[in-house]
Amino acid sequence: MGDVLLAEDPAPHVRLLTLNRPEQLNAMTSELCEALHEELRRTTAERSCRAVVLTGAGRGFCAGLDLHGYGTAPENEGSDEPRDRLANQQHMSTLILALRALPQPVIAAINGPAAGFGLSLALGCDIRYAAREAVFRAAFVNIGVSNCDMGTSWLLPRLIGASRSHELMLTGRRMDAEEALRAGLVADVCDGAALRERALEAAEQIASLAPWGVRLTKRGIWSALEIPSEQAAVEYEDRQQIMATFGRAVPEAVEAFLDKRPAEFAD
Repeated sequence: MGDVLLAEDPAPHVRLLTLNRPEQLNAMTSELCEALHEELRRTTAERSCRAVVLTGAGRGFCAGLDLHGYGTAPENEGSDEPRDRLANQQHMSTLILALRALPQPVIAAINGPAAGFGLSLALGCDIRYAAREAVFRAAFVNIGVSNCDMGTSWLLPRLIGASRSHELMLTGRRMDAEEALRAGLVADVCDGAALRERALEAAEQIASLAPWGVRLTKRGIWSALEIPSEQAAVEYEDRQQIMATFGRAVPEAVEAFLDKRPAEFAD
């Protein structure tokens, strides 16, 4: 991964990923994007990891695409410009899909500006906490392209509603942390020094729960956004719930409750 992405395990079953280009407000390059892809692939296969926190080094979360140059996607070799441009686009956009596909819940600890691609990264996470200094902006339109990019047009209306999303995406204006909290975009706003601990606290709470139940919950809540009727959603939930009853998690949870002790779930 080099130094552009830092990965550590600050608590049992919890992984902390830090975008590490602080002088550029963690603006996205192909190197950083590929490092995230690689880390998500690795994390997917690790059953011992039960929750992920994503944040940025320095005073920014991710200021968007690096306007000095993104670089090239791994498969690009320069012989076909339209193909290479599309490959670069998909290199970035599939990262948002990878956050959703990751079995473990991802918590965004948004410590500063989250603009353009940085906003998309935050939207693709399962939970968002923000520092008071955080700023959100659908910024693609400000560099002359569409704000319907990197999943923003699908994710933002589902998180805060269509009307408010339309206004933010058409004006390209900034939304501060307090407005994001009122809109329901973030779950909490913290002083900057407390943000990491707030995110890790939530991650440790998730990690203490039955991993299979948590993974089914993440998959279910994202799928519910696309299920067209309540009946279909309930039928999907029924099958998920029966799947969750197999294994040792349910007996362990019941025994722990009766014994008045913390449950201990296997990976």
